[in-house]
Amino acid sequence: MLIASMLMFTACTSNEKPAASAADPIASSSPSPVVEPSSTPSAAPSATPAVSSKPTSTPSGNVNVTPVSSEATSVTKQIKGMLELAKSGKVAGIEFAAETKLIDDVEKAWGKADHTDVVASNIYATYAKKNAVIGFNKGDQIIDIRSSDPKLQTLTLKQIEEALGKPSDTKVNGDDTIYIYKASDMFQLKFIIPKSSGKVDHISVFDTKHSVNNMAG
Repeated sequence: MLIASMLMFTACTSNEKPAASAADPIASSSPSPVVEPSSTPSAAPSATPAVSSKPTSTPSGNVNVTPVSSEATSVTKQIKGMLELAKSGKVAGIEFAAETKLIDDVEKAWGKADHTDVVASNIYATYAKKNAVIGFNKGDQIIDIRSSDPKLQTLTLKQIEEALGKPSDTKVNGDDTIYIYKASDMFQLKFIIPKSSGKVDHISVFDTKHSVNNMAG
């Protein structure tokens, strides 16, 4: 009887499951969440250097422009002034005008000429102290005023052409080359430049209409 009871007790206890230990892991019925990487850019400073807002300096537009000296400007102004005076038959520093004045007016102001020369049908009176030669026709009308002022004798053809452009006509007389500019329908401005010096010897304002006096015999 005792043995039967012990066998029944053993059979009952062998069918029971052991209690879960507190140390055993508990399986979750829900899947573990997956952590996605953040799409927000890192707050760390960018490795790209910052672009300066200061404008880059650029060369001036006048870098290749050669400055014009005040001396060159003065010479150009002087030469252009000669052409302007020539339009009225005048030369700077000489008070008489071609066409409108007579040789008598010159003699009253300057006295008798140092000497006179006949060229073609005209007469030329030289006044050395005035650096001037006055040409007149047989009716005593002034038709040519020449000046050999030392201020003119530094001028070159290059300077003349820079101021007035190319001459309208050119003539050669021995060593001299005569560069002719039309000042008006009546007057010419001439620059006489010897080949030997390459600089102006004298200038002439010439009356093309009255160089021959039709009333003279």
